[in-house]
Amino acid sequence: MSGIDVITFGCRLNTYESEVMKAEAAKAGLNNAILVNTCAVTGEAVRQARQAIRRARRENPEARIIVTGCAAQTDAAGFAAMAEVDMVLGNEEKLKAEHYRALPDFGVASEEKLRVNDIMSVTETAPQMVAHIDGHVRGFLQVQNGCDHRCTFCIIPFGRGNSRSVPMGAVVEQARKLVESGYIEVVLTGVDATSYGADLPGTPTLGLLAKTLLKQVPEITRLRLSSIDSIEVDQHLFDLIAEEPRFMPHLHLSLQHGDDMILKRMKRRHSSADALAFAKQVRALRPDFSFGADMIAGFPTETEEMAQNSARLAEEIGIAHLHVFPYSPRPGTPAAKMPQLDRAVVKQRAAALRAMAEKLHSNHLQGLVGTRQKLLVERNELAHSEDFTLVAVPGYQPGALIEANISGHNGRHLTLEPASPVAA
Repeated sequence: MSGIDVITFGCRLNTYESEVMKAEAAKAGLNNAILVNTCAVTGEAVRQARQAIRRARRENPEARIIVTGCAAQTDAAGFAAMAEVDMVLGNEEKLKAEHYRALPDFGVASEEKLRVNDIMSVTETAPQMVAHIDGHVRGFLQVQNGCDHRCTFCIIPFGRGNSRSVPMGAVVEQARKLVESGYIEVVLTGVDATSYGADLPGTPTLGLLAKTLLKQVPEITRLRLSSIDSIEVDQHLFDLIAEEPRFMPHLHLSLQHGDDMILKRMKRRHSSADALAFAKQVRALRPDFSFGADMIAGFPTETEEMAQNSARLAEEIGIAHLHVFPYSPRPGTPAAKMPQLDRAVVKQRAAALRAMAEKLHSNHLQGLVGTRQKLLVERNELAHSEDFTLVAVPGYQPGALIEANISGHNGRHLTLEPASPVAA
């Protein structure tokens, strides 16, 4: 191979940062290299990253393999010990060209491969200017990094550091660049995006930032948020939900569970009643809103009744896009020291919750049959509606914005009425 390839795992923020990494590595003159941007959110994510590294070495014996991301930040020595790895960069180091220069020779001792500093010492997030993201028709825009909360199951703060925000002016400038590059939809991303602004002068909020973007960059056709913590939502965001058609009617909620005792043991800051009240408030302002959510099945000490409470909350909210994670103990987290459930029980409860998720998704799809939707066409002849529902759009090219009548669904995505689409 020649050039620079990037293998990305995990969240939208990683997708965004992979573009920064590729540009910075090229600026440093790197060539014949594979950058692996890892995720640490589950043990399975770490296993997949290690598997990808080994495969990359088998297929590219002469390439330099550089590993970074959250899993590399939290287990730098473990990745450095892999014979296939030439260098390990921390989450801060991966964004700077200087760290891609003067790579160690092949076969050096693992400690010489390490360029990973204390992520907790990082106090600012510099704006990273990305005008284009390969393979995406939606432009991701980082507004925040890190997290100040310490949920008992989560290793991510130790991979990302404490919360820090990108100054509002820099976010506006980057949004303009994305629009000028042809992006119809801009997605605001962060590790804990709703904590945006607490470390900035005047403490602006995520809602105020979104309002400002839509005002100062009127060319933005669609603005979307990635995962949010509903307990931190402010009045500015509710205003957008009620009044701004360019603000997309979909939010992905960081719920994690539906039982109040488990939520306390997770050190979450909301109750099940808080989550339900938030969803009802949003839909009162805009009835066509849809919700996605993350939920963990099989958390330590979870009983069958507690598991049922999670399923009940998902049903009461009507979560259209539910992501279910079987609990995975992360070394170094408090939950890993709690009484663990048998893995067979964890898998069974995850399967039951996923069955509920499929039912809710099918109900959501059925509710959209017969409607007319505005669709942004993406890859593989698929599009997303404004409420983030997947739609099959045969014959349309990525980047097209169309309107179409919905005729049915196949349980996974919506289908179109023949010959109904027109340019939006």
